[in-house]
Amino acid sequence: MENTFLDIDPESSSIQTHLGIIQNVIQRMSSNSSACKAWCVSLVAAVLVLVADKGKPEYAWIALLPIVAFAALDTYYLALEKAFRSSYNAFIRKLHNKQITEQDLYSISPVGKMSILQVEALRSFSIWGFYLSLAVLVWVTKATVLS
Repeated sequence: MENTFLDIDPESSSIQTHLGIIQNVIQRMSSNSSACKAWCVSLVAAVLVLVADKGKPEYAWIALLPIVAFAALDTYYLALEKAFRSSYNAFIRKLHNKQITEQDLYSISPVGKMSILQVEALRSFSIWGFYLSLAVLVWVTKATVLS
């Protein structure tokens, strides 16, 4: 593929399809993030019910395993979502500046360094706020209900 700029109408089907695909990827990452939270709450609740049923409060800390695992997975999905949003914005910028190449039009990839995006995502309230409060809930449940 050559790197010559294409003279293409922003309303063309190829442009609209490209933008639609990126929007769908962003939507899937957002849905995956929501699903992580739902699954995490379900698994933590199930573990706490089993621990309470068996009368073994010292095993309540097992509920932290899905919290850590799903927090990591949710962080990954949020980082990917941000990377694809950057890809979308870069494509729109090139489109407005009439600098679209054939490679831009026919390749879809996240933009940004994933490790940095993951650290930024981990610092997001949607990650630490949710999973930290869930961990505190496990601790409170162990301290009050199960002891």
